[in-house]
Amino acid sequence: MIHFEKFTLSNGLQVIVHEDPTSHIAVMNVMYDVGARDEHPLQTGFAHLFEHLMFGGSCNIPAYDTPLQQVGGSNNAYTTTDLANYYCSLPAVNLETAFWLESDRMLGLAFNEKSLEVQRKVVIEEFKEHYLNQPYGDAWHHLTNMAYTTHPYRWPTIGQSVSHIESATMDDVKAFFYKFYRPNHAILVVAGKVTQPQVAALCKKWFEPIPAGLPYHRALPQEPAQVLPRRKVVHGDVPFPMLYKAYHMPGRGMPGYYAAEVLCNLLSEGKSALLYANLVEKQALYTRIDGYTTESFDPGLLVISGSLAEKTPFEAAENGLVAVLDQVKAITPIALEKVKNQMETQLVFGQVNLVHRAQELAVATLEGDTNLVNKKIEYIRQVDLEAVQTVAEMILQEQNCSTLHYQIIS
Repeated sequence: MIHFEKFTLSNGLQVIVHEDPTSHIAVMNVMYDVGARDEHPLQTGFAHLFEHLMFGGSCNIPAYDTPLQQVGGSNNAYTTTDLANYYCSLPAVNLETAFWLESDRMLGLAFNEKSLEVQRKVVIEEFKEHYLNQPYGDAWHHLTNMAYTTHPYRWPTIGQSVSHIESATMDDVKAFFYKFYRPNHAILVVAGKVTQPQVAALCKKWFEPIPAGLPYHRALPQEPAQVLPRRKVVHGDVPFPMLYKAYHMPGRGMPGYYAAEVLCNLLSEGKSALLYANLVEKQALYTRIDGYTTESFDPGLLVISGSLAEKTPFEAAENGLVAVLDQVKAITPIALEKVKNQMETQLVFGQVNLVHRAQELAVATLEGDTNLVNKKIEYIRQVDLEAVQTVAEMILQEQNCSTLHYQIIS
């Protein structure tokens, strides 16, 4: 059980306090309700660009890292299709340093051409290194473009095209910041050796004077149901052929979401899971096969990817995979219980880490119910065989699937 207290400042900033007197550190996590899905189709990659710009200096502080490191702290950030998250940890006695740093960059970045050009180059190099020049690096671009025709999930977090970052102007960057990086679009979690009155006083001092931004009413185009299979073949300088299959599934908080998560684990978690046991161990069609879900807020994807064994034709590999997916109908209560135990164990172990606790509190709040951090295990436990088979019947259909064959250049 993760205990927390919650209050909201006059500017709309939601604050979550998680007291852990056994810890000697404090964690500050700031989550902004903006992700790649909120970008303009011709200006993609902006949320990720800000992951870099946010460390380039703010109104009154030339550099974010130096003051934090001087008090024994560390920091990091990540961006997804749905959110942007910034966090730091430091000795609890130096907590106010984190308030000073985070509030100043929420107040306003030090927008200057030099910082923009430096971070633009960093992001462009990252795009080239990890997506254009990496084996299979463009696979996710192909998959999302196939799976989504309407919803902005059709471009990855890094962006649809490197040209969108290359052409970003200072006015574009400023407009994006002042639209989304406002206190009324943010969730602040403070965790560790802190108290609620202490955090409330520091919030009033450092965050409450920051003016709220204009309301943002998300009205994204929703993806229509996929009714026909989508297929694509690409060729690249890769070490071995890969098969990808992406199935539409419910988003977080939607009916069937937890059953789909359990289904994914039944298929792919460990060497005894259906995919590995049948396709790698028994039939030797693949050398490796994995499954995961995108865990997105709007309807997402259950993705299966595997590297084909030597001389295995794509047709045989894909037919073998589809045949194994049909075996979900024969899942036993023992196998289901094993997977649910594994998922519960992962959740419990994840809560040992203070940073992870803070982030989970923020995500749950963004979903609309902070107490979801304490309900997940219960929701997983409620998934029965009928729920798994129902969601499998709904999801694992070829007309609901986008298939990518990534072949070696011959």
